[in-house]
Amino acid sequence: MAERVATYSICACDLEAGQWGVATQSKFLAVGSVVPTAEPHVGAIATQSYANPRYGPDGLALLRKGLSADDVVARLTEADDGHDRRQLGVVDRSGRAATFTGAECLDWAGGRTGPCYAAQGNILVSEATVDALAETFEAGEGPLAERLLDCLDAAQAAGGDRRGQQSAALLVVERNGGYARLSDTLVDLRVDDHTRPLEELRRLYEIHRTLFGRTPRQAWLPVDGALAAELQERLATLGYEGELADALERWSGSANLEERVDGIEQIDPVVLEALKEATG
Repeated sequence: MAERVATYSICACDLEAGQWGVATQSKFLAVGSVVPTAEPHVGAIATQSYANPRYGPDGLALLRKGLSADDVVARLTEADDGHDRRQLGVVDRSGRAATFTGAECLDWAGGRTGPCYAAQGNILVSEATVDALAETFEAGEGPLAERLLDCLDAAQAAGGDRRGQQSAALLVVERNGGYARLSDTLVDLRVDDHTRPLEELRRLYEIHRTLFGRTPRQAWLPVDGALAAELQERLATLGYEGELADALERWSGSANLEERVDGIEQIDPVVLEALKEATG
């Protein structure tokens, strides 16, 4: 018999930013390999509790046809003989949300929806976990990824999965928002097995933000003569000598910061700080 994915999760979107995402935590190995699915301008789906992994791709296919979140939940569960044991959350392209908890899901199990989010969980300490997901999202501001991380932290503080913690995941998609602006995957981070998975997920997100985040161009620093000389000296200390543009390009590639470098007329403050940290 399939193993239960005893989990809490939230599917959500930021329509203004064009982002859809799922965040989840569970006492289950590698929850990120099962629960979250999302596609920009299509929707986001979480499948859990004796999860049916087909709900992800099949649900997205229905969402692409323009079906609402409610209709997708109905179609998926009606066609599934095991629906009484399933749990499902869906947010569609317009921010409409639906959640489903089968009659045989183990207590506490249930969900809440609101504009642009569906929150759900099973085998929880209490309904306070799902309430915390919902209320934190409703009150949140800022990037979708960070709001979803805040939701997970609040849910855990409210009790979380009553079996404990093991894995967590964060998935956020945006059309051409990912690596090199050629990927739709803005954030895809997973903690597969850890005693404190939410803390580890947050740590990984901070690294991701450093490497792949975007500082508004107006906040970049002009590279005048003094700063150019400093950059040249610091790069040479690390073994990157020669013309400044070439040296900076080679070092930034080695440091995985190439996404934050664009010529030498200006420099991203994050790149400058990383160079300073590298050279002491």
